[in-house]
Amino acid sequence: MIKVGLTGGIGSGKTLVSEIFIRLGIPVFNADYEAKTILDTDKKVIQQITNNFGAIYTENGINREELASIIFNDQVALKIINSIIHPKVREYFHTWVAKHVNAKYVIEEAAILFESNAYKELDVTINVHADELIRINRVIERDKTTVEAVKSRMKNQLSDDERIKLANYTIYNSGDKMVLPQVLEIHNQILKRIK
Repeated sequence: MIKVGLTGGIGSGKTLVSEIFIRLGIPVFNADYEAKTILDTDKKVIQQITNNFGAIYTENGINREELASIIFNDQVALKIINSIIHPKVREYFHTWVAKHVNAKYVIEEAAILFESNAYKELDVTINVHADELIRINRVIERDKTTVEAVKSRMKNQLSDDERIKLANYTIYNSGDKMVLPQVLEIHNQILKRIK
């Protein structure tokens, strides 16, 4: 089975692209969503994070604002969190893939696909690109946050140029090109690989 990675900087439009692939009948594993679920439900992960960062959990799960303020300003803390979460996400992904053996291909959507080295397990990678200012404005609107907070998160991701170089395909989503035809073209290219 062909495994495809879908990534892009924060606010680039990964979710929009994922939804189009889902409409085309392609199963999509959302690694970021799974990571959030693992943070709140996996007892071993909760214990490891508590051991490293203290009382960061409430009765409703992890305090996301506190976690963000720690990891987006401290590279060592970010590495610790990633070393706890990424192996678990990989485990969940493998289990999920095994349940989709009849799919033409599957997609893993992940914000830090290249940074986490998850792309090395995949056959094809797709990057979603949008101009930085557009991305910042989208995230401010979506998350009701500040320019500084968005830029702080962007600092922990690869640059657009690096993602474009690493990806097999790039979908441009700044508003000057329609996204659907780009997705359909990539979908057809992937299907050709299967035949």
